[in-house]
Amino acid sequence: MVELARIVITGVGLTSPNGNSLVDYRQNLLAGVSGVQDYEIRHVGKTLAGICDFDPLRYQKRKEMRRGTRAGSIAIWCANQAIENAGIDIERLDSQRIGVYPGVTEHGNVETENQVHEVSQYDFDLSFWSHHHNPRTVANNPAGEVTLNLGLHGPAYTLGGACAAGNLGLWHGAQMLRLGEVDLALAGGISESIHTFGIFASFAAQGALAKNDSPQLASRPFDRDRNGIVVSEGGCLFALERLEDARARGAHIIAEVAGGFVNSDGVDHVLPQSDGQNACMRGALQSAGMQAEDIHLVSTHATSTPSGDAVECAAVRGVFGDSRQTYINNTKSYIGHCMGAAAALELAGNIPSFEDGIVHPTINVDNLDPECEMRNLVLGQPKQLSTVDTILNSSFGMLGINSAVILKRFSA
Repeated sequence: MVELARIVITGVGLTSPNGNSLVDYRQNLLAGVSGVQDYEIRHVGKTLAGICDFDPLRYQKRKEMRRGTRAGSIAIWCANQAIENAGIDIERLDSQRIGVYPGVTEHGNVETENQVHEVSQYDFDLSFWSHHHNPRTVANNPAGEVTLNLGLHGPAYTLGGACAAGNLGLWHGAQMLRLGEVDLALAGGISESIHTFGIFASFAAQGALAKNDSPQLASRPFDRDRNGIVVSEGGCLFALERLEDARARGAHIIAEVAGGFVNSDGVDHVLPQSDGQNACMRGALQSAGMQAEDIHLVSTHATSTPSGDAVECAAVRGVFGDSRQTYINNTKSYIGHCMGAAAALELAGNIPSFEDGIVHPTINVDNLDPECEMRNLVLGQPKQLSTVDTILNSSFGMLGINSAVILKRFSA
């Protein structure tokens, strides 16, 4: 049997609605600080969203921003931050051996809506249609903008995985390293979703868009009074390396990728299925050579929809219900649903648990829904554990895609 290369995380770059670095993001998760705020977008009007406030001009010029996309700016920020966090001098690497693999929900809707709106102001005279439209809307845009920004020449493309995409990006990057295709992978998830009115309108038509007079209380997974999704933007890319390469340069190793799994329900366009989610988590455990009892923390996908949360909780109970040392939390209660970036951001927020043993809680659960009751669900206040050695991060999406990634504390 061929022994697979060990893959480790050596850097994290992110922007979220409540923090633009892992340190600030983690502090806000432990302090119960929400990043959801009032928002208004054309045709929909007033609503709620998770909005990032990073400074794109740190790594881009204004001309580059005008030509590019919001998703591209997010990806560029996260890639640069991940490289800096990892202490990597990319000038000393072969630029053809650096891969860029962001997961996305969709790409191009924002730019298409904006272009249609712009030409509508000129009686649909298409001479006003931007020649930048095509490179802005191709699916590989966020990855491609990173290569242009950093002067990279390796493989760079997005992975379309709906709201499971952040896990897909990370898992794909790990596999490309194991195949020897690249020596450094910048992988995770990116989302610019709040800038398209269509996503808000569609969730509203579905009856799945959150409403609350207090924005910070709107995203409330597991709560009896939850009423829908808070749409958010954000991004998180991990610097992934083979262990031998990370050791050779004396890198600080943040975590090790232990396993992962992706499957499909094959049942419905939008309705999640407990059986598929259950099978996905079990597949990840098998991939990592672990049992349910070996997992110390499960990071849930729960989006705050009435049916979705209950379906997922049934799946989690089916896998981890008998494990007394497995604790469970949720991050969307702080930042809303960051779509393609959700899985990566939620995983990143839990990674510091390897160092401090603290599990950040799910907030905004005033009345736990009996259908969402789970053993060791951490609510309201952080939970100090004796150790956190393993994290299973689950994320699911439309068209029935399910993903789960397992990280473990690094040990030689």
